[in-house]
Amino acid sequence: MTIASVTTASAPSTLRLTALHAKYALIETFRVPIAVIGTVVFPALALLFFVVPQRTVADNPLYATQAVISLCVFAVMANSLFSFGLTISESREKPWDPYLRTLPAPGIARVLAQILSTGALGIVAILPVVIVGGLFTAAEAPPLRVGAGILALAVAAIPFMLIGTAIGYALPFKAAIAVIQIVMFALAFVGGLFLPPVLFADWLNEISKFMPSRQAREFVIWAVEGGTLEWWVWAGIAIWTVAMLVASLALYRRDEGRRYR
Repeated sequence: MTIASVTTASAPSTLRLTALHAKYALIETFRVPIAVIGTVVFPALALLFFVVPQRTVADNPLYATQAVISLCVFAVMANSLFSFGLTISESREKPWDPYLRTLPAPGIARVLAQILSTGALGIVAILPVVIVGGLFTAAEAPPLRVGAGILALAVAAIPFMLIGTAIGYALPFKAAIAVIQIVMFALAFVGGLFLPPVLFADWLNEISKFMPSRQAREFVIWAVEGGTLEWWVWAGIAIWTVAMLVASLALYRRDEGRRYR
């Protein structure tokens, strides 16, 4: 057996490296409990403040269910953009990150690890929203539909995670804060998360269909309430996912080239 074959056999796989990166990213996050508490509590408080007091919406099963879904999408979107964008941009300015970048691990492992760790916290943050919505509004859905909605939300969150990843690798920390805020509120308004799309003008409704936030909203609503899934919803999620994954990897390699060439 040659030295090359021994090295190849002992080298950890990309999947294992991804799992290790994700594990220690979660451990690092849980060392600051307030960060975890804020992620879990904030979406539920937003539901209590902005949906529950509006009894016209809260007492209507259809409106309440869609409002809870929209807020869940907004919570995951905000968590994804801020966690990915700010964590990555801040890490790039610390001495520990350049050391990690010198290790023989593929870039895809770190990108996927960031998706798994931060995405897990985002999904956990949805559970209190579902509980509050079930207790204080007329929102309703069978248990299996709720489970399907959570799975759909996890899938629909992937583009937001990758958008945050791209911002984190493209911009320094201070610039990333401003850009993420602009992107977050623009996607929320145009995507129908704060105002239902039925109230949009025709031209705005057409633009909205190209936004990942609108596609995520419609995808989760379809998973929870059933009905027909428009082609532009699943096609848009797939296109945004592929495009932002390519952009994230390209920006990662560009940043790597700038630091280590």
